[in-house]
Amino acid sequence: MIMLSDVTVRFGSRVILDNVSLHFPKNRTTAILGPNGRGKTTLLRTLLGQQKMNSGLRHAPKIVGYVPQAVMLAHPYSALDIVVMGRAASLGLFGRPDKKEQNIALEAMARVGVAHLTDTPFLRLSGGERQLVLLARAIATGADVLILDEPAAALDLHNEMRLLDILTDISQESDKSIIFTTHNPNHALNVADDVLMMMPDGSTIHGTVNETLKTDNLTRLYGVDMQFIRLDNQAEEQSLVIPSFSLCRKCPAASVKF
Repeated sequence: MIMLSDVTVRFGSRVILDNVSLHFPKNRTTAILGPNGRGKTTLLRTLLGQQKMNSGLRHAPKIVGYVPQAVMLAHPYSALDIVVMGRAASLGLFGRPDKKEQNIALEAMARVGVAHLTDTPFLRLSGGERQLVLLARAIATGADVLILDEPAAALDLHNEMRLLDILTDISQESDKSIIFTTHNPNHALNVADDVLMMMPDGSTIHGTVNETLKTDNLTRLYGVDMQFIRLDNQAEEQSLVIPSFSLCRKCPAASVKF
C-alpha cells in the first residue's frame, strides 16, 4: 500500500498538488490521466519520495519499482546490468549481485520479452526497448508497488499491447499496487481498476473506472469533445473512447455502435 495525506507541493508561487490525500491499496491498478503540465510526474515523484513536500505525509514501502519516462546514463551499461540494478535495494549498502540476483533479472527480462537484449548496451536500444528493459528492472525489484510514468509513450502498437498484457498479468497474479500515468484513456479501460483524473482547474476525480470514465469528465479533462464507441464481437461487447476529431467522415460504413 502507498498513500499521501494532506500533501501540498509548490514550485515557487505555483501550487502543483493542493492538500491531496490519496490511497492506493494492494491488488488494484490505478491509471492517472491529465493534460500536459498538470503535475502527473510531480505526483509520481512525490509518491516515490523524490519530491519535497511543502506539507503533508507520505506512507510507502521501503522498495518501490519505478519506470521513468527516460534514463540518462554516462556509462555503457548492458541491458542486463540495468535490470540487475533493480536488485540494489534488496542487497543493502555493500551487497554485490550474485548468480541468484542475475537469474531474477533474467527472469524479469524474459517476462517482458527482452531476454535477447541482455548483452546489448542500453544506450543502443530503441526508445521502446529501453522502456521494456526499465519495466523488467521494476519487476526485478520484487516490490509490492510499481509506479510507471507514461510507460507506453515510446512503444509501437505491438509492444504497447504487450505492456498492457504484462500489467494485467501482474495485477492478477499478486497483491501489488500498480500506478501508471498515460495520455490514453483506453489504457485505463483496458487494465485499470481505478482512475485518478487530474483536472485542468486543479481539482481531482478519483474512483473506479466505471465511476470516473464518463464522457463529460473526459471532455473537461482534455478540452475536446470525447465519445465512447461500443464494438461488437462474438465474445463480448467492448468499448473505447476517442476524441470527436478522430471520427473518420470519409470511411465506409462499418458495424460500429455509437
